[in-house]
Amino acid sequence: MQRREFITFLGVAVVACPLGARAQQPKMPVVGFLNGGSPDGYAVYVTGFLHGLKETGYVEGKNVTVDYRWARGQYDRLQVLAADLVRRKVAVIATNTPTAPVAKAATTEIPIVFVSTGDPVAGGLVTSFNRPGGNVTGVGLLGPELETKRLELLNQLVPGTTPIGVLVNPANPAADFQLRKLQEAAGVIKRQINIARASTAIEIETAFEIVAQKGADGLLVVQDPFYNSRRDQIVTLAARHKRPVVYPLREFAEIGGLVSYGHDLVDGYRQMGVYAGRILKGEKPADLPVVQPTKFEFVINLKTAKTLGLTIPPSLLTTADDVIE
Repeated sequence: MQRREFITFLGVAVVACPLGARAQQPKMPVVGFLNGGSPDGYAVYVTGFLHGLKETGYVEGKNVTVDYRWARGQYDRLQVLAADLVRRKVAVIATNTPTAPVAKAATTEIPIVFVSTGDPVAGGLVTSFNRPGGNVTGVGLLGPELETKRLELLNQLVPGTTPIGVLVNPANPAADFQLRKLQEAAGVIKRQINIARASTAIEIETAFEIVAQKGADGLLVVQDPFYNSRRDQIVTLAARHKRPVVYPLREFAEIGGLVSYGHDLVDGYRQMGVYAGRILKGEKPADLPVVQPTKFEFVINLKTAKTLGLTIPPSLLTTADDVIE
């Protein structure tokens, strides 16, 4: 080999070796994030999820990729979105309610981690809380069961015999169960409930008008991913119609909602991220018990109460976890 050719060969080899080494590096695992809400309304929960992944050593863009799929309240799209993630052969699918059952129906092989606001055992997601079995586990939050407590709070805020409005999403598979629980609770406190159904932004606007026309003194917003995505719209409408409203999550009260009672959902997503990370490290969903948080947050926005001319009973103020002034 001539000297010039030899030098050229060495130069090519030096350039080629690093490229070859990079090509042989393992690909980053991909986590499919399948959610019934919208990215703008769920930014705080995505942050919680990413914090959970980080606790287990995974940082988005560094050693893990997160592939987001948002239904934006159109729950009939979930099946297609889930199938897309399955075709991509993601390492884990992280879901919420009502997405988890759709993800489970789409695959028996890819591990699934959920944040569920329903009973995951009764809903068929897992065999039991301690031994989930199969490819599914996650964080089980009480959901429809808390609607009763929220109705009781609203009854204390607006006592009397006038009707109470209920905003429910008919597209949510849990809607019938939510309404059954509320009807039972309404019978106990002897208050009529006027149901306003809404599954789109326009229908939410109409629902508030219907509640006002029917003379309901207060409104209960049930837990639903789409409603959570529409927090700004719902709180703005409550202020416009001057209606006392009880919400399922503190994020509503933080932006001007009157009262919220529910789980720390941000922490629920963090715990889901932790489980996703542990599965990426090799643990099996069947060996990870369903997490059952026991902390509930009761938040009162006193500034909003004053705007509405509403006096918060002292018994509620003393039991609130947080009072926003």
